Amino acid sequence: MNKARLSLGRNVIALAVVSFFTDVSSEMIYPLLPVFLTTTLGASASMLGVIEGAAETTASLLKLASGWWSDRVNRRKPLVVFGYGLASLVRPLIAAAQSATQVLFIRLTDRVGKGIRNSPRDALIAESVDPSIRGKAFGFHRAGDNAGGVVGPLLAFALLQWWAFQMRTVFWLALIPGILATITVIVFVQERPRPPNERQIRREAPAENRIRGAAAAENGVRGGAASENRLPPSFWAYLGILLVFTLGNSTDAFLLLRARQVGVPLALIPIIWATLNIVRTALSTPGGALSDRIGRVPTVVAGWAIYALVYFGFAFASTQWHAWLLFASYGVFFALTEGAERALVADFVPSARRGTAFGWYYLVVGLATLPASILFGLVWDRFGAHTAFIMGALLATAASLGIAILPKPVRAA
Repeated sequence: MNKARLSLGRNVIALAVVSFFTDVSSEMIYPLLPVFLTTTLGASASMLGVIEGAAETTASLLKLASGWWSDRVNRRKPLVVFGYGLASLVRPLIAAAQSATQVLFIRLTDRVGKGIRNSPRDALIAESVDPSIRGKAFGFHRAGDNAGGVVGPLLAFALLQWWAFQMRTVFWLALIPGILATITVIVFVQERPRPPNERQIRREAPAENRIRGAAAAENGVRGGAASENRLPPSFWAYLGILLVFTLGNSTDAFLLLRARQVGVPLALIPIIWATLNIVRTALSTPGGALSDRIGRVPTVVAGWAIYALVYFGFAFASTQWHAWLLFASYGVFFALTEGAERALVADFVPSARRGTAFGWYYLVVGLATLPASILFGLVWDRFGAHTAFIMGALLATAASLGIAILPKPVRAA
């Protein structure tokens, strides 16, 4: 096979760098946010669930809209640039927050940026590589993201422990890598040339050729995985199963709180979060490539099964070393699923509908995240962490069984 076809290319590499800087910025804040909210601002576990669930739901609603719009106008990069820029500028404002409500509004605005960028970005990644290495491409992108998840917490730890900075100062410094991310996406990411969609043909073709051009576009899409106006039933079945899994996949902030419960010191919270991301970084590219070889569905099944085991482990954890082992194991779940889940979306649908398909994917995840996080927080407050984690593990087990019987998609170009 031609080596050029198997190359990840400029866009995938550049977007991995962008995600690296973005995650350095985000992860300087995120591991400390549960402690900041519950100790500095006096928020409850339920409020933590509301903040994180509402933030992710807001992002997911916009991911559908931005994905659909990028399909409609046949351009991805402007939305990607705006989304990264907005989030990078707003995120550090948490340093100035004086209440949980203010944190909620800042997190919502941050997630607006994420919602605008993610679907067009993932569609751009899928269109920038050969379908045979799509899993590897998404895995490589996630590796860049996860590498930022290593550097960010370690940097936060150094600032807190060695330079004795306050949490609010660390949050302000998160602006620097965010600016680097925005510059990188502006300078190095390129728009991919794509065939004109039906709307563009109707708008741009001479009057006498519009009927002929529209018919050609329609026939060309019908020869693919789905018509331009409909997504295939197997794609919706996949989203239904994903919904079940996500109902048990609440915000990871609860894992950080659980680590504190079993005795992990505050100064080491960024380090345990970095441990998770070290595993994710090391294994994300191989995990995505594994889905290219053995199939997306078996790879996702294995990842979700590990997730269930990790949540069962958190339910019964009682000492510090339990938390360290479980966070490392949790990284294996991410490595197996982050690239494979996204590549599976791209496999189900043709390029003309790919932005919209990623939008629906993120919408389902986000809509389920809000009730999942709120429910998890309520169960935690009323029945304890033990019951909450068992609930999440059981839902993940059910979803693993469901996706195991999902028909394999034909990979769309």
